[in-house]
Amino acid sequence: MANIFAKKPLAQLLGEANSSGHGALKRTLGAGNLVALGVGAIIGAGLFVRTANAAAQASGPGVTLAFILAAFGCVFAGLCYAEFAAMIPIAGSAYTYAYTTMGEFVAWTIGWALIMEYALGAATVSIAWSEYLNKLLEVFHTSIPYHLTHSPFEHALVNGVDTRGLINLPALFIIVMLSLLLVKGTQESAMFNAVIVVLKTAIVVIFIAVGWQFINPENHTPYLIPADAVVKNAAGEVVRTYEGWNKHGWGGILGGAGIVFFAFIGFDAVSTAAQEAKNPKRDMPIGILGSLALCTVLYILFGHVLTGVANWREFADPAIGGEASVAYAIKAHMTGYGWLATAVTVGILLGFTSVILVMLMGQSRVFFSMAKDGLMPRAFSELHPKFNTPYKSNLMLMVFVGLFAAFVPGSVAGDLTSFGTLLAFVLVSIGVWVMRKSDPAQHRPFRSPLSSPSFPLVPFMGAGVCLALIVGLDIKTLVLAIGWMLLGFIVYFIYGKRNSKLQQGIVVVPTEMEEQAFIEPDPKNA
Repeated sequence: MANIFAKKPLAQLLGEANSSGHGALKRTLGAGNLVALGVGAIIGAGLFVRTANAAAQASGPGVTLAFILAAFGCVFAGLCYAEFAAMIPIAGSAYTYAYTTMGEFVAWTIGWALIMEYALGAATVSIAWSEYLNKLLEVFHTSIPYHLTHSPFEHALVNGVDTRGLINLPALFIIVMLSLLLVKGTQESAMFNAVIVVLKTAIVVIFIAVGWQFINPENHTPYLIPADAVVKNAAGEVVRTYEGWNKHGWGGILGGAGIVFFAFIGFDAVSTAAQEAKNPKRDMPIGILGSLALCTVLYILFGHVLTGVANWREFADPAIGGEASVAYAIKAHMTGYGWLATAVTVGILLGFTSVILVMLMGQSRVFFSMAKDGLMPRAFSELHPKFNTPYKSNLMLMVFVGLFAAFVPGSVAGDLTSFGTLLAFVLVSIGVWVMRKSDPAQHRPFRSPLSSPSFPLVPFMGAGVCLALIVGLDIKTLVLAIGWMLLGFIVYFIYGKRNSKLQQGIVVVPTEMEEQAFIEPDPKNA
């Protein structure tokens, strides 16, 4: 009987990383491109929405501390990703790392879970992109009709008439455009993403710089929400209390960290482009940890300014808080800067665009690696004869993700994207410890600190923090996620296991010269 936990030889992975010519992805990305990819995936609506949510629901002005705590949790997983990406510079990210550390079935599990993060995430974000496009058009006194921006499963009163959606054309449009850009080339996609990153980061920096002048120190006192805090609306009705242990004080910082953690998701997508990095041993750690560090600084400054310009209690009022919280703070407290509210909407729209781009690229690279291993149809690994991109994978994703975006409500996804991401973080963190035990002499261009087999603090903290956040997801999300994973197990045993090249014994072992080029003894273990 085939061993479903058979591991892909590390020597084979390193040989694939060294391959070139037909069937190999082009190495066109530098450290700057990789940092931009990370920032492009991380800074989305999370910055503009989650900040006010966390301040209103748990942290108050202490949302800055919540960002620091959430970033601290991400750093553990980020260090583990950086070690793997530098050591095994090949497409596939967490899927590839799991294949060589914990075996095929675990690799399939994480590859299937990543569909929730990348494909489902891209579709969900494209639906939100459609909504914000209409918000921007409203500034110019126009909009796209309701039935062309919503799925057939949605309806609402429009000018007093019950109107049902037909198709979400803007969401479909952005998926098609970005998919075609990815087919054209990774370098072109990276350049496009870099331009967007510069623009949306500039908007964030402008808000911080301008808003700093309007900070009212009284809004930062007290810095933590008191246990007896009560928020009332304009009619004097109580709209929020803070009795829960994680809703006030230092407990509120932890509660807020759980809310803003999801604003950091995306840095792991950098690792899916490892096989397209010019110098992955140096550039992958820079791309992963650099983008995480840059976004953390921006998040902390943004949170400090936002809660200084407007009092956190204002965001706790449902009539004010939510998606429009930043625009509200600008219009209500930053006299003469109404244009900045429109710029923030543009920033969110740009943020969504780059997030969709990186998610589509990440999913195609995961499918590329799975297809190379026989676990997915071969078409997903076929490269364009001119552009050297996995174009069939990009085009098939364009169809499936586009259909989801056009005809399914965004609310269906819920927190499934977060589940897939966190599960990947858990397995990658554990994988670093497993690899340290099984291959201690393997050369590691980047070593995550405090990760030795006898003292695996970083891997265990990365797995522990992310596992705790999975447990904290709502029951409905967990049930849907389990259902999706069970479907994946069925697909594996019907298709993946039967077509696996590893199970069939089709393993291309690199030559001794190729092995020596990559498998160098680690000087620290020599």
